[in-house]
Amino acid sequence: MKFVAVTSCPTGIAHTYMAAEALEQAGKAAGHEVQVETQGSAGSTPLDPAIIEAADGVIFAADLEVRDKERFAGKPTIDVGVKKAVHDAPGVLNQAIAAVEAGVSTPAATAGGGSKDPATKIDRNASVGTRIRQYLMTGVSYMIPFVAAGGILIALSFMLGGYEVKFVPVDDVINSFDVMSRMSWAALMFQTGAVAFGFLVAVLSGFIAFAIADRPGLVPGFVGGSISVAVGAGFLGGLVSGFVAGFLALWISRWKVPKGVRGIMPVVVIPLLSTFVTGLLMFVVLGRPLASLMDGLSDWLSGLSGSNLILLGLILGAMMGIDLGGPINKVAYTFAVTGLSTAGLTDGATQFRVMATVMGAGMVAPLAMALATTVRKRLFTRQERENGKAAWLLGLSFISEGAIPFAAADPLRVLGASVVGSSVTGGLIMAFDASQRAPHGGIWVIALVDNWLLFLLAVAIGTVISAVLVIIFKGLGSNPALEAEQAADAAAAASAPSTAAQPTA
Repeated sequence: MKFVAVTSCPTGIAHTYMAAEALEQAGKAAGHEVQVETQGSAGSTPLDPAIIEAADGVIFAADLEVRDKERFAGKPTIDVGVKKAVHDAPGVLNQAIAAVEAGVSTPAATAGGGSKDPATKIDRNASVGTRIRQYLMTGVSYMIPFVAAGGILIALSFMLGGYEVKFVPVDDVINSFDVMSRMSWAALMFQTGAVAFGFLVAVLSGFIAFAIADRPGLVPGFVGGSISVAVGAGFLGGLVSGFVAGFLALWISRWKVPKGVRGIMPVVVIPLLSTFVTGLLMFVVLGRPLASLMDGLSDWLSGLSGSNLILLGLILGAMMGIDLGGPINKVAYTFAVTGLSTAGLTDGATQFRVMATVMGAGMVAPLAMALATTVRKRLFTRQERENGKAAWLLGLSFISEGAIPFAAADPLRVLGASVVGSSVTGGLIMAFDASQRAPHGGIWVIALVDNWLLFLLAVAIGTVISAVLVIIFKGLGSNPALEAEQAADAAAAASAPSTAAQPTA
């Protein structure tokens, strides 16, 4: 059979492309053809209409709404989450085969979907806890590009012009920019990064509200996030204002109003009322206590030292390694970014150590899997060895999801080893007093890490520990996937015709 697929994840980075590869490999192994359109953060190349027309069925492996769904109208279609395709691509393919054999086209494939609006995908039938997590992840996913762009620009400005670049007035950049001046370029980077970084809380709040109420939530969400910054409530305020604005907009949008008023509801009434009430709550009721909590967080981080910092590093490292880009991993990462925002990227040594800890620990799992597949190849399947080659680059780039294919096939042994190695790296980075102002980038921003040699040493130690543990754990137990592959190879070898020369008459 021929299938077309679309993959996408909230951040549009790792899972999007890993799901695509997994589906292609599963199709090849089963004798089917699977061609995938990846709707990632870098955009996408639409599938050729002729390929779609020739397809027997469609697979949507997406955590965001698929763009231009109407292209697949009339085709038998299945719709699963992106992680399902990463973890169990053969199972997803079997579902698609069953859909083709049943010959039933799902409503999702014929309902249109050419909207160019921002995308989200919330399971309205899921539990309250799951929906809250999906709301939060939507906000975080849209915030991450601002984090990376703004944070790295500011960190580069410090490397180029020193920390005194923060004192260069913005008027000097506007009126006295000198293309031959290193300080002018540094000041330009700093001011541009500061503007990008200044959007973080508003974007987080706005897209949490958007996930709850769709487009009506955007205006009150962004305004609520901006108010959070104005009153000093920071990220905590942004989280709260996102939920307040979203549920307010959702509630107002469901009012039963006369026909004559319906036309102005989305343009005037909903944004006006939801924004005003959100502002009232954030300025008058919630702002001050949330600002106090934010100040408390900042003071607590600044007051940590010695063994307390190492313990925090151990905990954050374990969180980065336990679900490899999942909710717990994202909580630790958001906590680190919150610290950067609290410090303003210009001061606050403890916050920078937290960022270095999270980044270093997040690099360990994929690097460990890459190392283990290189050192003990016989313990891994051919596909795992191929994934190990890609995991080198993913790990060096601080993309923890590079270890997901290994964890999906063998969760207890892989995740157990990952938690130990990542935790050790986190504790060591704190002990080594390494710090990082850039919120992303991995090895590619190593020049921005203070005590970078010790930072790399901590990552290397954690990587070796995790790799050794994986090798030991796999050596102690069975590996059904590897055993099945070896049995298939043995059967193929036994059935192959002999190539030995036959004696002549």
